[in-house]
Amino acid sequence: MSRSIKGLVLSGGAGTRLRPITHTSAKQLVPVANTPVLFYGLRALRDAGITDVGIIVGDTQAEIEAAVGDGSRFGLDVTYLRQSAPLGLAHAVLTAEEYLGDSPFVMYLGDNLLRDGITELVRRFEAEEPDALILLQQVPDPESYGVAELEGDRVVRLVEKPAEPRSDLALVGVYMFRSSVLDASKAISPSGRGELEITDAIQHLIDSGLRVDAHTVTGWWKDTGQLDDMLEANRLILDTLEPSTDGELHDSTIEGRVVVEAGARVIGSSIRGPAIIGAGARIEQAYVGPYTAISEDVVVRRAEVEHSIFLAGSRIEDLDARVEGSLVGKDVTICRSTQKPRAYRFVVGDSSTIGLT
Repeated sequence: MSRSIKGLVLSGGAGTRLRPITHTSAKQLVPVANTPVLFYGLRALRDAGITDVGIIVGDTQAEIEAAVGDGSRFGLDVTYLRQSAPLGLAHAVLTAEEYLGDSPFVMYLGDNLLRDGITELVRRFEAEEPDALILLQQVPDPESYGVAELEGDRVVRLVEKPAEPRSDLALVGVYMFRSSVLDASKAISPSGRGELEITDAIQHLIDSGLRVDAHTVTGWWKDTGQLDDMLEANRLILDTLEPSTDGELHDSTIEGRVVVEAGARVIGSSIRGPAIIGAGARIEQAYVGPYTAISEDVVVRRAEVEHSIFLAGSRIEDLDARVEGSLVGKDVTICRSTQKPRAYRFVVGDSSTIGLT
């Protein structure tokens, strides 16, 4: 695979739809199956033979850099590119202009997941040499996405979040461009929301007579920017687990595809996969149900959890009802209070959601 193709990973967004988790953590680093979402995209680029990767960063730059480093752990050479403000995807492209030069590149949104990766698509892009190759998928709610209208495999029109969609083909968060997209991004004006839209830049390519091809994704694709999509991505990836037990099991039962990482202890408990128990976690007199990802150093004691994601250091103890469909942040404690009078007592951050039985 040619080293001439570069990667451009967007990791600068604020993640408002995943608050309160993203008040203190970059949305691209929220884990799916105990691996930050961003890492899946970096691995997909590496697997496609792309080694030079620029990462667009914003206010969470320090956290992203701490997690990814120089990229060598992924087999990549990473350069960080600071975007002055989240002013749109085409603005991100222009932010990277000096880094990209005249190289073709793959732009990968850092909170997206593609089941089948991008290797075959990169090969097609290299072989057929369109000015752009965009990925599409049929969706039930196209009015929520950028939508493409096709004639054969050629794209003839793009509309951002149309009120009356003329197609159900939404743009997936992976794009392949030649350097002509830089001039197109300079030629457009900000949209009504004040951003330079990548859909407008691609439309400018089309209107200029340049070739924009499309590929319809048949495997799953997830934009993990919302809770339900995050949990669904977690489910889809856990479904591919290869079971392994490197931690300790005492008087416990395990069914299905379960990973118990080194240093985890499972005592007097039942775990039904697919599920992953992170390093240093402690599961005691508890039930862990399918599609649950428990990060490192989490404690689940005398409680039941299912179809949820628990971030590092959280504690779930002494609960009467099962916790399900939940995303629990780092170092969170959910437990029964022994204080009198009997009452609910909360310390809850901004933008939180609590459901009580």
